[in-house]
Amino acid sequence: MCIVKVEEMRNVDVTKVDIQDLVDIKEVRVNRSLSKKNQMIDYVRQIKNPYCYKYGDYVVKISFEDTAVTLTERLKELMLKTANIQ
Repeated sequence: MCIVKVEEMRNVDVTKVDIQDLVDIKEVRVNRSLSKKNQMIDYVRQIKNPYCYKYGDYVVKISFEDTAVTLTERLKELMLKTANIQ
């Protein structure tokens, strides 16, 4: 998969995508007996676009922030902010 193709997948306009063209993630079954690398290849082959897919009747668009902050750190921040609001 080339960088251009990945950029195209990442930049899909969720407001213009045809839901019928998307793969439902609930139907994706990754072969766990494969190596981690081949599991990722198998997942992308099935989902077609890992940045934009459907979950039932919902269109899902994901993105990742370019940062060194971990998910755990972000969740701690969220919990602290939530605790301070209440």
